[in-house]
Parts: sequence; structure tokens; C-alpha cells
Amino acid sequence: MKRSEVKQQYKWAIEDIYATDEAWEKDFEKAEKSITFSKYAGKLGNAEILLEFFKEDDEFGKLLERLAVYAHMRHDEDAGDTKYGAMYSRIGSLFAKFSTEMAFFDPEMAAQDEKYLKNLIADKRFSDYDYTLKRILDHKPHVLTEAEERLIGMAGEIFGTFSDTFGMIDNVDLPFPEIEWEGKNIKLTHGIYGIILHSDNREKRAEAYEKYYGAYKSLINTITSTYYGNVKKDVFLSKAYKFNSCLENALFSEDVDRAVYENLLKAVDENLPAMHRYIADRKKLLGYDKLYFYDIYAPLVNGVDFKLGYDEAYEYVIKGLAPLGKEYQALLKKGHDERWIDVEETDGKRSGAYSTGCNGVHPFVLLNYQPNISNVFTIAHEMGHSLHTYFSSKNQPYAKADYKIFVAEVASTVNEVLLLKYMLKEAKDADMRKYLLNYYLDSIRATLHRQTMFAEFEYEAHLIAECGKPLTKEILCSTYAALGKKYYGTEIEHDYNISCEWARIPHFYRAFYVYKYATGITAAINIAKRILTEGDKAVKDYFKFLSGGSSTDPVSLLKLAGVDLSTTEPFNVAMREFDDTLTEFEKLSGIN
Repeated sequence: MKRSEVKQQYKWAIEDIYATDEAWEKDFEKAEKSITFSKYAGKLGNAEILLEFFKEDDEFGKLLERLAVYAHMRHDEDAGDTKYGAMYSRIGSLFAKFSTEMAFFDPEMAAQDEKYLKNLIADKRFSDYDYTLKRILDHKPHVLTEAEERLIGMAGEIFGTFSDTFGMIDNVDLPFPEIEWEGKNIKLTHGIYGIILHSDNREKRAEAYEKYYGAYKSLINTITSTYYGNVKKDVFLSKAYKFNSCLENALFSEDVDRAVYENLLKAVDENLPAMHRYIADRKKLLGYDKLYFYDIYAPLVNGVDFKLGYDEAYEYVIKGLAPLGKEYQALLKKGHDERWIDVEETDGKRSGAYSTGCNGVHPFVLLNYQPNISNVFTIAHEMGHSLHTYFSSKNQPYAKADYKIFVAEVASTVNEVLLLKYMLKEAKDADMRKYLLNYYLDSIRATLHRQTMFAEFEYEAHLIAECGKPLTKEILCSTYAALGKKYYGTEIEHDYNISCEWARIPHFYRAFYVYKYATGITAAINIAKRILTEGDKAVKDYFKFLSGGSSTDPVSLLKLAGVDLSTTEPFNVAMREFDDTLTEFEKLSGIN
């Protein structure tokens, strides 16, 4: 479908950011002329000048954000449109120029007297920036000289080459062969592999599995070298910034206590028997003598029909999220009616879904809607992101409006859990209930168990490198294989293919990122459970979290919603949710 064929009501109202491209060009020119922050260098020890700097930085940030979001959204409407591709590239250059201009800031602020910084934090005039100043105070031991910061900034593009190289391998160079699928010989791609893996054709799943991993194994030496280089980069940066480990560096940047990471690994590890039970149940229900990893996504419940057109699906989501209150539901309706959402799949449009936004304008959502149950959950998920952005922007000053990545998946997943609970309540058909329970089990398995396994692998790989030992393909594969056996148990066959799975995970090039998916679903399960049992009090507390932006550290923000990740209890609650769901699924499926 061409974009011109889509009805206006199903296109996002991008004109709410800029009415025309000419208006964007005018602001871009203004932004280029506004990069004059070096005039403040050497003067930040004066509170009045520092306040002026912060306010000017805010205004420039708002301008840059609007420019970037507009160019990004236009580019995603049609990647083949070179005009918007060029606009998006120009934003990258503008960011680089701004970053270079700001190189003085961190070293100069780190050099300020501790008493001066503490006085600023206590000064009401700096209330918009108190958390920023607290983080500057925390960063003091880790900030380098201006010259050193400039060197590392200049090396940023080099550091990114490991991720870029893997991207080229993963998206361009992998020698994927053809496979016969639905009567046609087609090239095996990441997308086709996922479709086949979720099908009920076991012979094809096995064939696709062998061919898919065969491609990775053919380049395993190159991928190993690329990943090892990325880990060595992490080790270098952690040492350069005077951290004791790569993990400490990563957690510090998010202002997250190490106990959270350790609690996650500990709780999942102690509750793995339920995961092993699920794998055994899957083997029984599929009726296989041996279960392989290409069977892990095979459907356990067939024949469930749940097809809704976009408008009907959206109404269904609004009903499902009723526990969040009438204000939340009204905002969902506003998003639909006022065209926050780009709905249809069109030629050249970016695949998948996401939420984005910029200061002073409502959030936006990109969809490629298909009439199936998964896409209904996608609406709930992306609008969760959008309304988190909405409430944070509404209730926080610009400097505190943008929440950290650590909590970015919480609101979206709360919506998914609440919607699933609503669907279970509405489901009259036993197969539909089984399907939904299995959907929930697989969501928890993929987001909590699997991502925690990834997190443990990253931890071990970096520890090996930090001890000065090389990361060979043998070490990486044996480390991953051992974790696979621990997490999935003995009811599944552990072959060499799955030992190489680490080689296909792009998130590993952004170290210690994946654990946030696991903490996100943990927090969401706890919040949704509390909302459904405690009602208004829990909803009010949850809205405090949604409105918190980055006014304090993310773990403290979650405490506002009643979730304390510095203890093991929330993780154990999430593990019990998996166990209870599995028990109900087993009962409906006739498994003893």
C-alpha cells in the first residue's frame, strides 16, 4: 500500500510538530546559530552564570529534540525518500557539533568545590536541576580532564565500529541460504526464521534452525573477534573512568545499585524449577520423545481466532485498561481521535512499532497494524510508553522530564499485563484461556528468564576479559552452553547450535542493557498485581511514578509505585506469577 492511499485518520499528525518542512529548515538554521555554549567555559563557578547556562541549554535541548523527532518520523514514513534521509543525517551532524561544543562542561563541573555543588542543590533557584547537580557530584571521582574527555569523545565513532560491524554482518553479510516455505523457494531471513519457528511444521522448524545457525557458525571467528573487541572497549572505558568493573560503570550511568542486578540473578536462579517444569510440559503437550530448541516457540494451542480491526482493537484496549481510571482512558481516546498514531503498513515504512515524542507536543506512536492478538497487545504496549512520556512531561520541568531507560519498559508492560488479565476474565472458551495463559508464560519466559540468562552471560564474559583472559569462540560457546543447561534444564536437547546463540544477539553490543527488560517486567507484574488488588490507592501511587520523569534515581521512582527492587521480594513475586500461571495452564491442559 502507498502512503497516499492511507486515510488521513490513520496517519500521525506530524504537522503538530512542524506544519511544513520549511518551518523545520528555519528552526534548523536557528539551532546551528545557537551552539555558542563555549562562551560559558571557565565561568560555571558563578551560580548566576551557571543558572543562565542551564536555562539556555534547556531551550536548545527543546529545539534540537523537535528537529530530531520530526526528521526521524519523516524518515520512518518512507526510508526510500532521500530528502528525509538527508534531514535525519544533518541532525546527526548537529548533535556531534553540540557534543564537541559541550566538552568543557563535565570536567569544569567536576572541578567545582563539593560545598559549592551542595549549596546549589539546596538553592531553590536550581530546583529544576537538583538531580542533575546530584549526579555531577556523584560523578566527580569519574570525570576526566577536558583534554581526556575530548579524546574519548573523538574516539566515540571508533568505539561504535564493533556494533556497526556486527550490524553489517547480521543484516548484510550472513550467508543465509534459501528455504522452501509455503510452496516457494525464498531466502531465509531473520523475519522468515521467526515465522517458521512459530509455525506447527516441525520439519521446517528443524531445517530453518540448522540453516540459520549454519550461517552464524560460518562466520563465528569474525563474530567472536568483533564481540571480543566490543568487550575490550568496555573494559578500557571502565578503567579510564576509574570504575572497578564494566558492570559498575554501566549501573552507575543509570544510577542503579548493584544489588538490583544481583537480586535479579539470585531470584531467577532460585526459581528455575518452574521454568524447567514449563519446558517439560511443552515436551508432553507436543508429544515429542525429544524436545529441541526449535520447538520452544511452537504453538501449544491451535485454532484460536481473535481478529480485530484497528478501531475495534483500540476500543478493546481502552476497556482492558479501565483499572487505570477514567483520566487514563480519556487520554487513550484522545490519542486515537487526535491522530497520535501512524497505523497502516505502507511501502518503505519502518517495520515494527515504537513510541516517540518531543517537548511541547503530544507523544506519537508508529504501528504497522495487523488484525491479530499480538498487535492488540502492541497498541497497549506503545500507548503505555506514550502516556508515561505524557505524564512525565506534564508534571516535570524539561530538565527532569525524560525518564531513564531503566524504567522505560515498565509502563508499557503494565498495560500488557492489565490487558491480558482483562482478556482472561472475558474469555469463556477454554482454548482461548489456554492460549492467553501460554502467551503470558512465553512473555515472562522471553522477557524475564531469557533476558536474565543474557545478563548473566554478559557478566561472565566481561569478568573473563577483566581478568585478562581472551574471549575465544570456545570460551564464549562453553559459557553460553552452561547457562543454557542451567536455565532450560534437562528436558530439552542442548546442541552446538544453541551454544552459538550468543553470536546473534545485537543487544550484547550495548553492554548490560538487557537486564532492564527483566527488571521492567518484574516491576510491571508487581504494579499490575497491586492495582488489581488495592485499586485507587495503588493507581495513585503508580501515577506518581508515571509523573516522576528523572526527578530522582529510577529505583526510588519505582518505590513510589510500591516496588522496591533493592530487595528480592518483587523478583520473587514475578517468579510466583509465572508458577501460578503455569499451574493454571497445566490444570486446563490436563497435565498432572
